[in-house]
Amino acid sequence: MSITLTPAALERARSYLAASPGRIGLRFGVRRTGCSGWGYVVDLAEHAGPDDTVFDVDGVRVIVDAASLPLVQGTRIDFVKQGLNAQFAFENPNAADACGCGESFTTQVA
Repeated sequence: MSITLTPAALERARSYLAASPGRIGLRFGVRRTGCSGWGYVVDLAEHAGPDDTVFDVDGVRVIVDAASLPLVQGTRIDFVKQGLNAQFAFENPNAADACGCGESFTTQVA
């Protein structure tokens, strides 16, 4: 399995990386947050660590730390615009439930 990006997410990632010299890709993972447990984290990466997994998605590197990988493996990342708002959106096959506000999710993975 891997991490995938839609064409809209690829375009947004490429624009972020072009505007940020020295960044090698997107860092994607999770952190404890919200009422359901896990929240997504997307940032620009300066380097990949020895325990990171690096996915190449049409020339864009997506770097995932070892602790996050089981929780996000197989996730499809999109970039959506709704009115004045624009954000990354996640279709995660590991997500078992999400909180009502959409900030966090739970998984069957321990």
